[in-house]
Amino acid sequence: MNFRIVTALMLPALLAACAGAVSRPAPSRPAGPVPATDPPAPVRPPPEAQVLRLPGLEGVIGANARSLMAQFGEPRLDVLEGDARKLQFSGTACVLDIYLYPPRGGGEPSATYVDARRASDGLDVDRAACVAALRRR
Repeated sequence: MNFRIVTALMLPALLAACAGAVSRPAPSRPAGPVPATDPPAPVRPPPEAQVLRLPGLEGVIGANARSLMAQFGEPRLDVLEGDARKLQFSGTACVLDIYLYPPRGGGEPSATYVDARRASDGLDVDRAACVAALRRR
């Protein structure tokens, strides 16, 4: 079949498909005053960080970064996330993530939360046991 004949036969179908897509004008706004909006909500300070209190974490919870490095050595990771900081320490027994947040009024961030897992498979382990194992290294 000739290319011109195929094109001539397909052209009406293509034009019909395009005719179905009709653009409509945007609705107009009614004349008159613009309704008032509520004032913006006041900016609230961020909530105080929740502090993990468990036996065996003494000396970790509440400690600053320098103190934690003195206890566990150089961190494997040191990550800043906004105003928070995560220090990660690891050994053969476990991986310890310590989260530091600044106090509400500002100041030096201190450890408020600890998470621990096995290095081999990532399963959770006892936080206090991990702290003790990493302090013995």
